[in-house]
Amino acid sequence: MTYTITLIPGDGIGPEVTNATVRVLEATGIKFKWEKAIAGQEAQDKYGTPLPNDLLDSIRKNKIALKGPITTPIGTGFRSANVALRKALDLYVCLRPCKSYQGAPYIHENVDVIVVRENTEDLYLGIECGRNTPEAEKLAVLIEENGNWVNADSSFSIKAISPSATRRIAEYAFDYAKAHDRKKVTVVHKANILKETDGLFLSITTEVAKDYPDIEFESHMVDSMCSQLVRSPQLHDVMVMPNLYGDIVSELCAGLIGGLGLAPGANIGNDISVFEPTHGSAPKYAGQNKVNPMAMMLSGVLMLRHLGEIETADWVENAIAQVIAEGKYVTYDMKADRNDPTAVGTSQVADAVIEKIKELSYAK
Repeated sequence: MTYTITLIPGDGIGPEVTNATVRVLEATGIKFKWEKAIAGQEAQDKYGTPLPNDLLDSIRKNKIALKGPITTPIGTGFRSANVALRKALDLYVCLRPCKSYQGAPYIHENVDVIVVRENTEDLYLGIECGRNTPEAEKLAVLIEENGNWVNADSSFSIKAISPSATRRIAEYAFDYAKAHDRKKVTVVHKANILKETDGLFLSITTEVAKDYPDIEFESHMVDSMCSQLVRSPQLHDVMVMPNLYGDIVSELCAGLIGGLGLAPGANIGNDISVFEPTHGSAPKYAGQNKVNPMAMMLSGVLMLRHLGEIETADWVENAIAQVIAEGKYVTYDMKADRNDPTAVGTSQVADAVIEKIKELSYAK
């Protein structure tokens, strides 16, 4: 069988980490047909938009994409090309696993947590009114008419949470826990202060939890959760939360396991999925063969699991884990001293993982 995948190399370091990942995935012997599409700055330069129709059409047709990090060009109508892509395809789940691998420069060992981030609502809707605009003045008047008060020169960002979006992300979190033999789901919120929005998120998630009696359920306020994760991340398993908290908490968790170079991600809808690393495009490192491609490779592992290639996914992850544990062919961010002259480049990491894949294949 051949899998047709939309391949988005991305901007900055994107093409390098994407090429390294493609090489690793092809080394497994699985057949892929890569349908290349461009997004971000490259697309802006060519088509006048960071999200051209050809890109969206390809993803909708193939139902699955592997995407490098992209840059939102300055001066476009997009606040974030990544957010716009998720909205356009209704990729309502942002799945960000964080797992510590032996040999990585982690803060805590035995970390294995899953951040399930709602991808379509909250402050990332991008509905804002700038200060001293007619819209802001009208909103200030409306707020005062409802018995509250704001400074006359305030800017506003609208936070919106709906029952429908909350229910489907909560159901996804519990279904994921059930399918992957996870024991606990934690809803993360700030409902003590944001009673209508986060309060609704907490209420709906608590209702959904009743349909999954075999899975432990608890709630934590986001500030308390961050403190607990820093001290005892092993206490947590699957965490579900609104958009902004998910972005922040997933980066915190990445720091616990050794950095964004080990943090994969997936954006998932009802029938379309886009797999990408959590990190950005880091344009200052572009073309230097320097950055860690493992977050992108581990995103490829998530893609393999999504395709049902479970054994192969485990095979690739084990190969990556062994390269990390040996510590010889890793990039500078994986060294105890980031100036360690023995650090290797992006392509050399791919070479090492491919060699390990071959060794593991012989051992089968």
